[in-house]
Amino acid sequence: MNQKNKSIGKYRWTICSMLFFATTINYLDRQVLSLTWSDFIAPEFHWTNNDYGNITALFSIFYAVSLLFAGKFVDFMDTKKGFLWAIGIWSIGACLHAFCGIATAGIITGNWFVGFEGAKEAISTINDTGLVISVSVTLFIFARFVLAVGEAGNFPAAIKATAEYFPKKDRAFSTSIFNAGATVGALAAPISIPFIAKSFGWEMAFIIIGALGFVWMGFWVFIYEKPEKHRRVNAFELEYIQQDVVADSKIEGYVPETTTKVTFADCFRYKQTWAFAFGKFMTDGVWWFFLFWTPAYLSSVYGMDSTQAAFPLFVLYMITLLSIIGGWLPTYFVEKKGMNPYEGRMKAMLIFAFFPLLALIAQPLGHISYWLPVIIIGIAGAAHQAWSANIFTTVGDMFPKKAIATITGIGGLAGGVGSTLINKGSGVLFDYTNETQMTFMGFKGIESGYFIIFSICAVCYLIGWTVMKSLVPKYAPITDL
Repeated sequence: MNQKNKSIGKYRWTICSMLFFATTINYLDRQVLSLTWSDFIAPEFHWTNNDYGNITALFSIFYAVSLLFAGKFVDFMDTKKGFLWAIGIWSIGACLHAFCGIATAGIITGNWFVGFEGAKEAISTINDTGLVISVSVTLFIFARFVLAVGEAGNFPAAIKATAEYFPKKDRAFSTSIFNAGATVGALAAPISIPFIAKSFGWEMAFIIIGALGFVWMGFWVFIYEKPEKHRRVNAFELEYIQQDVVADSKIEGYVPETTTKVTFADCFRYKQTWAFAFGKFMTDGVWWFFLFWTPAYLSSVYGMDSTQAAFPLFVLYMITLLSIIGGWLPTYFVEKKGMNPYEGRMKAMLIFAFFPLLALIAQPLGHISYWLPVIIIGIAGAAHQAWSANIFTTVGDMFPKKAIATITGIGGLAGGVGSTLINKGSGVLFDYTNETQMTFMGFKGIESGYFIIFSICAVCYLIGWTVMKSLVPKYAPITDL
């Protein structure tokens, strides 16, 4: 190894670790509701599956629309300030959930000066359950709105930071590492949140988990700065980070990047934008379905409460950590097979697109043991996260840094629309199949509903990949934006 390689710093990995922790907190915050609503919140407020489905669907809409503007906001504010605003807002939103019970009691009874236990007692004396449902659902929707507005900034800011600190060939790997925070957050949630809720009340679960974001902000203020300005980034590491500038300059028709602001109209002129957006539309909802509904699935089909489901969910999300391979595989194709970054990424994504097909047999095998669908959902989740790491980095491959957060936001909007459809549709379908005891393909009641949704999830990735490849068959970086 020559002296230069020995001298290349590794501060970029410190930044990657901060992105990892932010994403972990992001997913912990959004998981609190899914792990507490069935055992703790629904009995208090008389919610049905459809009520929960409405809340999760609206969260998806809020998140989707917010992503569109969060990308522009991050590009405008730049990475450091944009991330601070994002995590600050979503942490406030996470904590707001805890006070929905007090607010419900206050609005209906007029007595606002009660604690968490006092609110429970007041709500239990209200005879109009329809009013309790309406008020409580509305308040939780508002809290989810604030959470969604803030959480929407995480991925645009993280992808932008990755593009600033890593060359193209390393971005899928670094993205897969910070994106693994989603898995770790989902992994930590079932072994912490239900037990916090059981010991201290569901309200404290929202407050304790929500407060983690404020801790992260204290570190981010001192750790992050652009690499060309950061005293911890030496000259050799900066040269390594910026190696693509030299490579891209050799492309015919190359135009150096300017600081001109990018508009939505500019972005939609390119097939690359539509390819990314469609890929997100087809696949984001699958992950959100697994995230929001797997605890309910174990409860509805196998009769588990949140503490009994903790270990199966822990195993499920342990399996999804295999998604880190998703970042390594394109690097292998680029370095060992001589492919360009886009070609290597698309080949890897095609491989990952086949694994969710296992979801077709999740429900049939579930009659043998609940562990079989748990393992299959874990494998499908790992495939999604591997796919996700790569589809995010196609934006950095194709677009200049000044447009990355905006394009990421557009794709996030598309993904949020897909997530809204699947979450709302699932809630309606599960209530319908349960009430009518519908029979489909040998499954009865709510099991038939889960079989239908699992089957839809199974084929989404291959459809998404096919359309993306049709729109952008070859590596085509944008040089005129």
